[in-house]
Amino acid sequence: MRTKIALVLGTALTMSVAHAQSGPRTAPGDWPRYARDLSGTRFSPLDQINTGNVAKLAEAWSIRVRPEGGGSIVSSATPIVVDGIMYYPVGNAVLALDPTNGKEIWRHPVTGGAARRAVSYWPGDKDHAARIFFSDGKSIIALKAATGAIDTSFGTGGAITPDVPYAYPPTIYKNVLILGATVQEMIVGDPGDSRAFDAVTGKPIWTFHTVPRPGEVGHETWLNDGWKGRSGTNVWVWYMTVDEKTGTLYMPVGGPSPNYDGTTRPGANLFGNSVVAVDAETGKLKWYFQTIHHDLWDSDLPAPPVLIDVTVNGKKVPALAETGKVSYMYILDRNTGKPVFGVDEKPVQAGDVPGEWYSPTQPIPRKPVALSRKVWTKDDIVTAADTNQAHVDACKKLLQDYGGTFYNSGPFTPFFLHEPGGPVKASINMPMNGGSVWGGSAADPRTGMIYINTSEGGSIGYIEKRVAGKDYGRGTAGSNQTYDRANLSGPGAYASFSASYKDADGKTVSLPCIRPPWGRLIAVDGNTGEIAWQTPLGVTDALPEGKNKTGRNNGSGGPIVTAGGLVFVGATDDRRFRAFDAKTGKELWSTRLQQNAHAVPITYRGKDGRQYVAVTVASFGGGGRGPDGKPANDELLTVFALPK
Repeated sequence: MRTKIALVLGTALTMSVAHAQSGPRTAPGDWPRYARDLSGTRFSPLDQINTGNVAKLAEAWSIRVRPEGGGSIVSSATPIVVDGIMYYPVGNAVLALDPTNGKEIWRHPVTGGAARRAVSYWPGDKDHAARIFFSDGKSIIALKAATGAIDTSFGTGGAITPDVPYAYPPTIYKNVLILGATVQEMIVGDPGDSRAFDAVTGKPIWTFHTVPRPGEVGHETWLNDGWKGRSGTNVWVWYMTVDEKTGTLYMPVGGPSPNYDGTTRPGANLFGNSVVAVDAETGKLKWYFQTIHHDLWDSDLPAPPVLIDVTVNGKKVPALAETGKVSYMYILDRNTGKPVFGVDEKPVQAGDVPGEWYSPTQPIPRKPVALSRKVWTKDDIVTAADTNQAHVDACKKLLQDYGGTFYNSGPFTPFFLHEPGGPVKASINMPMNGGSVWGGSAADPRTGMIYINTSEGGSIGYIEKRVAGKDYGRGTAGSNQTYDRANLSGPGAYASFSASYKDADGKTVSLPCIRPPWGRLIAVDGNTGEIAWQTPLGVTDALPEGKNKTGRNNGSGGPIVTAGGLVFVGATDDRRFRAFDAKTGKELWSTRLQQNAHAVPITYRGKDGRQYVAVTVASFGGGGRGPDGKPANDELLTVFALPK
């Protein structure tokens, strides 16, 4: 059903903008944060490695970092480099390394949890030495950057333990530690509120209610008391971005729980699926922009916006670019939240689930165009010229199993209710929660260019009443929601329009059933909103030369960009790490890896004067096999440089 409500409809609420002094400048050779700077640009001013010599890049050193006992804890970890020291979380420890050779300076063991994804550096003040902050999954822990010892002057014995955990390190602005929340996918559960703490003492500073309470902005978007006890609606990613000139924090808030059943939460559901701008030091709301009203696709915002100044019609605009799983890029004025190139509320199709609330419209940006395909027809099925006849036959059989077609109405295609024993009306929603995931964007502040990797594919299936004891996906065990996603293979939302076949050697090969490319690297000109270039990202080794440049799934990792005119990116599932010409999109260098580079890389200058590029190499989820077909269980931090 549709219920009348004053929707947010993609508009932005503007409040007062506070000002703060900008922080100290980052040393050119350092990479002191996950995305290098608080703007999240991942831009390095280093140019020793450039378009003219990157083809000579070779491995300089590597270390094995897989925790004992297996498990892929560090598979997407990104180190930081500050003042000639690399700090790196490896699951069962936090390491300090010499970034020129990988030699260990100190090691802090992590017990009772795991240090994942990243660490955060705080430079200290006149009374306190520099600290490294990390999360063990429950507590935020402070280490002395010089020794790796716990800094007991922080919190209680060197740690704070929030009521709701955050599995990742804090975003640090001045003396403020900012946390998201790690919650389950339940109707009622821990709130997904963002919180801030004092970096010196660990004392709480502010809390922002991501599900507005009575009297707060956005509360009216929750009907029938759907806000009460609501979980989800959280910043789950491991970093946020901050405009240091205005002191504004930008939070990418995910969708409300549960993911695919909105019957208990009618309304647009602010601040779900929104970029929320607040004062970083007080938590006071400045503005918000909602990218999806009443999310029913788990298409939340996995990465924060990248902040970049652009020039539009001769006028300088302080902007941000936000992308997410639906593959739209929203370029907004970061002081007001207003779209730079316009956003239209367009009608979208409703489903038929009893009691569900369907938003009549969704916000679609005018520029840039969608970064992944949004529409599917039968003409989009692969041909033998794309892959081979065996794969085509497998795809056609899968389609026939679903009745010979999928329903698709373009962007925000709904899924329909399937009753046991009844006819199947399956939908295909494009892309499959993977247009752009947590890898996010990189940007060159000199040019206004924004670089992003995207995956293509279709999520297939329907909605069914939950069956007790069935596994419907991560974080949903024991949920009392009525409905959930399913498909002919069973419960859950993870079925894609892909099919398997046997190759000439009898090996099983699984490939998407939509026509290539299946993954791309894209450059968007932030000054115009136009696509500057796009190129397939990744190869399919199971296909012969002439067909193998298909692009690959690249949902785990993202790009960086350098003053040397290069975009470095791993992310693909083809065990490659690549460098592209930032102006043209031409691939200039590629190296074959033991496993996949499912992480954001970094680049830095060592005390020896050399520029290095580092990336974690691992199989996302653990295990896997190397190029020689043998089991490849090692996880490596692999570092490249030009030959001496």
